Amino acid sequence: MPAIEVTDLSKTYKVPVRESGLRNSVRSLFKREFREVLAVDQVSFEVPEGQLIGFLGPNGAGKSTTLKMLSGLLYPTSGQARVLGHDPRLREEDYRRRIALVMGNRNSLQWDLPVMDSFELQRAIYQVPKVDFQRRRDEFIELLDVADLVTKPIRNLSLGERMKVEVIASLLHAPEVLFLDEPTLGLDVTMQKRLRGFIANYQKESGASIILTSHYMADVEALCDRIIVIHEGAILYDGDIGGLRSKFVSHRLISFGGNEVSEEMVQLSDSVEGSPERTILKVPNDNVADVASLLLRRGVYDLSIENVPLEDIIDMAFTADES
Repeated sequence: MPAIEVTDLSKTYKVPVRESGLRNSVRSLFKREFREVLAVDQVSFEVPEGQLIGFLGPNGAGKSTTLKMLSGLLYPTSGQARVLGHDPRLREEDYRRRIALVMGNRNSLQWDLPVMDSFELQRAIYQVPKVDFQRRRDEFIELLDVADLVTKPIRNLSLGERMKVEVIASLLHAPEVLFLDEPTLGLDVTMQKRLRGFIANYQKESGASIILTSHYMADVEALCDRIIVIHEGAILYDGDIGGLRSKFVSHRLISFGGNEVSEEMVQLSDSVEGSPERTILKVPNDNVADVASLLLRRGVYDLSIENVPLEDIIDMAFTADES
């Protein structure tokens, strides 16, 4: 049985209509009008046990709303979800003990308590055996290098520091399903890499099923077996990164030092960009070998053949959906 099953899940919000002018403002006090906003539109997917998937989309695409429905914080307007065999809407105790939700823009720990006390509170809430709790706590503190933070109140931590201790707190009860919403938010590049390694290690050791949202494509490429791309509440793509490239991209980028480009290279390329120091050719996949051969015969230096960056491919998918 899949760890997560989602079938035709939808969420519609009613938001007040605000009109300009004093008269309209006064009228809205007595008779408020609303309009409906479709945040998630009949989303369906499954996550097998032990899989880590990336859930990608622009702001407002429905990512966080979906995670909140799967964790039981929001009720869907229609459709259904099953997580570890449970209906998230019921928020059953067994269900809550087996999942965790981390949101980069939300604080779940006690603002005025030292970090270590917040960890102890998590132990009490989830009734984690003390031996297991201490082992996980000490291991996680060492792996994320936060020993100097555990005596500080949450309010005194930077965003990046808070994210590290939030992730640790979420794993102290060893959840089987983990929802991570922008977990590397506020972290520098070095710590992003460290946290990615930490998440990958937890998933490997525990066999947990994880849904990750992130605007940092390095997170996705390093961690995810599969990606789901969502736009305006609907799924555009569900598969691996290679399949996404094949669906939306038919070229690669060839760059080299200098700016000498022959007419034959221009004809074999979709576009030519660059500066006096470096040239970038956008080359159809079928022509990459020919262009590379021409460049090597000319003795160019610092030749590089690269895939289109994942963030650019995602943008192409959104543009194709809007056209």
